[in-house]
Amino acid sequence: MSAPVVQGWCPGAHRPMMSGDGLVVRVRPRLARLSAAQALGLCELAEQYGNGTIDLTNRANLQLRGVKETDHQPLLAELAALDLLDAEPGIEVRRNILVSPLYETGDLTARLTQELINRLGDLPALPAKFGFAIDTGPERLLVGDSADIRLEIGAEGLILRADGCETGCRVSEAEAIDRVIALTEWFAERFTPETRRMARVVAAQGLPQDWQGSALGPIGAPLKPGACDLGALYGAAFGQLPARRLFGLIEDTGAAALRVTPWRLILLEDGAAIPASAFVTDGTDPLMTTDACPGAPFCPQAQAETRNIARALAPRVAGSLHVSGCAKGCARMGAADVTLVGHNGRFDLVKQGRAGDEPCQHGLTEETLMTMDFT
Repeated sequence: MSAPVVQGWCPGAHRPMMSGDGLVVRVRPRLARLSAAQALGLCELAEQYGNGTIDLTNRANLQLRGVKETDHQPLLAELAALDLLDAEPGIEVRRNILVSPLYETGDLTARLTQELINRLGDLPALPAKFGFAIDTGPERLLVGDSADIRLEIGAEGLILRADGCETGCRVSEAEAIDRVIALTEWFAERFTPETRRMARVVAAQGLPQDWQGSALGPIGAPLKPGACDLGALYGAAFGQLPARRLFGLIEDTGAAALRVTPWRLILLEDGAAIPASAFVTDGTDPLMTTDACPGAPFCPQAQAETRNIARALAPRVAGSLHVSGCAKGCARMGAADVTLVGHNGRFDLVKQGRAGDEPCQHGLTEETLMTMDFT
């Protein structure tokens, strides 16, 4: 079988991606938030036009899968009616912004994010996966998530940091987005087809000292399912949100809005923490440290089924588990304690590594995996 093809872009709403079960249509929530009405409407669209499941991605976006090509335009009209679609496709592609989910309405994170959204048209031409992180709470929560330019709270206040650098530069709120745009222009003049991310350009060419020097602030503890100051957090195994069950959860908890995160967690604003069998409510559940892509037959590049195996193995693996349908490793870009990679209907085993790393064992069947000791 041929090697998997790495796409140089991510699906959007205007530009979906074909998968094994139909189109993948991505929705980018503004400020990582959907009102209750928008979230309920999206659940209905997933039932009407998709496969009944909403995917929560590691970029804190939402995806509808299994959309027929003939349904794409009607779906876009419905998304626009919910105010979940940018009228200009070019703006939608640029709106690749991770937002720390614990912001308060109108606080620094919210203000900076909204100003960046308002000025996306001022950005130069950038690679499709180039992204931003607004992480200006008292503790940094997005440090392990993909972003090329970050606004964070450092030891001296608000700082702007290029990914790949250990320090940032001090900025005021008034100048922050101007400086963000200036840094994108610096990057746009230097990146090549081989260095399409900020960290790679910094490693290859260095970054001027005036963009560095301010120390970083503390890192916050990972969020877990359960009650929080803003409402309640619920986990989504493999990032899957069953639309009908999510609709019921939003209604049953009385949530005012839904916030998305890059960690397979959703936050229901003002919602109650209640039992929910379709979601992860226990922070120690091994499914919260288990990643699995859709696998075969849903992805045309996958060489094995993934999620049933991941569910079966999760309680038996000490540490993190990644089950990937192919060597691309889309579900988890970082290393896992145990990684299984689909290969011609069987699995290769990687320990303490990524899906594309050299396996220590090849050609394992599902039956063999169920008898192995991963502790």
